[in-house]
Amino acid sequence: MSTTQPLGRTAAARPLRVRDQAREAAALIAFSAATASSLALALLLLTHLGSQG
Repeated sequence: MSTTQPLGRTAAARPLRVRDQAREAAALIAFSAATASSLALALLLLTHLGSQG
């Protein structure tokens, strides 16, 4: 994970809490899993359609 601060945060703002970081990490994991699954399904569909014709 990156250690840089988001653009909207300033140096005076309090740092993210551990639960906020965990929530962001869980969201990233869910997004990555959904993206990988969608791509795998699309490739499977393409290979299936390609073998028919």
